[in-house]
Amino acid sequence: MTAARRLVALIKSHISGDDAQFYAVAMQIAADEARQGHGRLAEVLKQMIDDGKARGAAILQQPGPVPMAQPKGELASLISVQYPETRLADMVLSEDLEARLRRVLLEQRQQRRLRSYGLFPRRKLLLIGPSGSGKTMTAAALAGELKLPLFTVVLDGLISKFMGETAAKLRFIFEAMNMTKGVYLFDEFDAIGARRADPNDVGEVRRILNSFLQFLEQDASQGLIIAATNHGDLLDPALFRRFDDVIEYGLPKPEFVRRLLLNRLTLFDTSALDWSAVFESAAGLSYAEIARAADEAAKDAVLANVKQISMASLVAAFTERRRSTSSVVPAIDA
Repeated sequence: MTAARRLVALIKSHISGDDAQFYAVAMQIAADEARQGHGRLAEVLKQMIDDGKARGAAILQQPGPVPMAQPKGELASLISVQYPETRLADMVLSEDLEARLRRVLLEQRQQRRLRSYGLFPRRKLLLIGPSGSGKTMTAAALAGELKLPLFTVVLDGLISKFMGETAAKLRFIFEAMNMTKGVYLFDEFDAIGARRADPNDVGEVRRILNSFLQFLEQDASQGLIIAATNHGDLLDPALFRRFDDVIEYGLPKPEFVRRLLLNRLTLFDTSALDWSAVFESAAGLSYAEIARAADEAAKDAVLANVKQISMASLVAAFTERRRSTSSVVPAIDA
């Protein structure tokens, strides 16, 4: 990039409020000056950039609610943002799983105290489990509990067909983590973290994973980084030791099916339900699928102008959910 284009990019990023891009371009200018032998000027520019980032981080670390943040510039195509109101109490969790998540929250809330002793809070989490088991909702609940924005990495924008471009975008995201405190979710993480020894692997896949491992290792931001996948068996073994906690999710046991349905149908009469038959009918379904089935049964009751959830309606909803999740689009012959 020429000096003129860098100047244009610098001004555009400043006008749009895209701090991450502004500092990235400024660092390029400093590096260019260093290459030209202007060491003193390069050092002054770098110090100014570091001071600016430090002031931004100090603002983000102030107590109180986090100001509304919207990704700008190139970052807008890489991450989406929401401000969840979900809490852990909204989820149906086992005692062990809830205890582990509350430990994460406690360490996040007490991180200054931990750091004063040279200790660091859990902040890099790997969530593994079947689709609909609550991984994405966990990210939303942690963001809601900590009153932080939830930034979800958009894989379509991140993964590029051009060699080396994905790694550059990953760097951009990790730089944003240092600028804005939040919960950063890498959903469908196996698209990034697949085993490097996979026989179908190509060089670009290895470069993406190596870049992610490097960025994750070096990251010292203040928020949470959450990677979620339905396919833990596909992940490269090197990933597991880079996370502070690996949390596994499963399909709901009968007692959790009951709790979930009662929570979901709290406005209705569930006295007619045969719980043994409910458990049998719901076996193999995820939390999300059971919640959707409960909503369908509730809509049937509302439309029929009754307050009672019928067994037939709920079983029919379970059957419909099972059919829709197990259906496969037939292959088309070439």
